[in-house]
Amino acid sequence: MSRIGRMPIAIPAGVTVEIAENNKVTVKGSKGTLERVLPAEMEIKMEGGHILVSRPNDLKKMKSLHGLTRTLINNMVVGVTEGYQKKLEVNGVGYRAAKAGKKLTLNLGYSHPVEMEDPEGIETTVEGQNVIIVKGIDKEKVGQFAAEIRDKRRPEPYKGKGIKYADETIRRKVGKTGKK
Repeated sequence: MSRIGRMPIAIPAGVTVEIAENNKVTVKGSKGTLERVLPAEMEIKMEGGHILVSRPNDLKKMKSLHGLTRTLINNMVVGVTEGYQKKLEVNGVGYRAAKAGKKLTLNLGYSHPVEMEDPEGIETTVEGQNVIIVKGIDKEKVGQFAAEIRDKRRPEPYKGKGIKYADETIRRKVGKTGKK
């Protein structure tokens, strides 16, 4: 049995969960509403303030879908109650981030500023000139947009310049040494 898949998901107060046909799960909370169609093979049922996910048989595909389905529902519940956020840091001389309306402007040493528009349901804020915070209720979208921002200038291993996650460590390399 999947260790994660068999764990019940507690539904906090103020959250409503609806399970429609074809395993379409809708979760409503204080921060918003999320809906997702989950694998039809999994059996999702509500029992006394908890959601239980069970699988029909022990095929390898069913085992892998079991834990995934449970985690996706749990991420939706956490998203509508607390929301998700990722913190990015911009490191480098002259590298900075600025926010105007829904537009994030990054100066990353290119000949032009890089402009990015906030996608639907995602909000970015800039603290100081070099900390970007990406917030939202959908874990997948928050992570995806944070990755897209990071991809504009990945951190390089020699000086550590670029955009990195706040909790990421960059493995530094020693530069080349001159001839004696």
